[in-house]
Amino acid sequence: MKDVNFLKSRNVDVDKALELFGDMDTYNETIKEFQSSLPEKVDFIKKYFEEKDMPNYAIYVHSLKSDCKYFGFMDLAQLAYDHELKSKANDYAYVSEHYAELMNKTNEIKALVDEYLSDDVSVPVEPTPTPQPVEVMEDVPTAPVTPSAINMAAEASSTPIVDNDVKYIMVADDSEVVRLFVKKIFNDEYEILSAKDGEEALNLLKQYSSNSIKALLLDLNMPKVDGFAVLDYLKENNLFNTIPTTVISGDSSSDAINKAFTYPIVDMLNKPFSEDKIKQAVLKTISFGS
Repeated sequence: MKDVNFLKSRNVDVDKALELFGDMDTYNETIKEFQSSLPEKVDFIKKYFEEKDMPNYAIYVHSLKSDCKYFGFMDLAQLAYDHELKSKANDYAYVSEHYAELMNKTNEIKALVDEYLSDDVSVPVEPTPTPQPVEVMEDVPTAPVTPSAINMAAEASSTPIVDNDVKYIMVADDSEVVRLFVKKIFNDEYEILSAKDGEEALNLLKQYSSNSIKALLLDLNMPKVDGFAVLDYLKENNLFNTIPTTVISGDSSSDAINKAFTYPIVDMLNKPFSEDKIKQAVLKTISFGS
């Protein structure tokens, strides 16, 4: 369909979304990634809800919240944010009471996106079924990652790649929307290294020469290994001088902000952000390594 009035008539804040995407062509291309990644995200939310694993549940509802803000799905973003706060407080009673509301709204948005992107609007969109549980992933830790585990993850990578003719920007964020958007903006000048969690970020840091990574955008709230563990690795290996780092955060708590600034980071980029803000943050970060 791809008719912006269809979205606006269904209470989608398209104007807010365009502060990030700039134009509808970019919005339309990127929302396809949201459409394809949403079922897996919902599977993880369901999995950790059923396991009563509130720390990991919080990570995935946080990711859902961020993506929904990017695309203007503000009602679902607010619901996910409420769940994020309550799960971080380990309030399973609240999460359980409002879980069906969150899933119903998520399915409603999934159906809306399916209809918006469909080529034949006459074909009815089937309701999205409740996702089935996925197998427990043994490599997803539910406890804090120790420094030794951090180094072991990084040492699993191959010999560092050194190519003085290639300049890289590394983006570590569990939101594919953020990773793709940075690639869209800077791909003409830089190669983009993309990590969807802290474990992948550590492996890339080991795999690529620090001299070739001109900037690192690092989300704090990621699955498997969080952003603070990556900051610890950079500090322990004296990499801040060669890899200027800006933190991406959707956590407005003073504790998280204050903790992030105990590391020699360049800046903090708060979600949701506009295209201009992300450009400014990346260029500022690159300049610190010049």
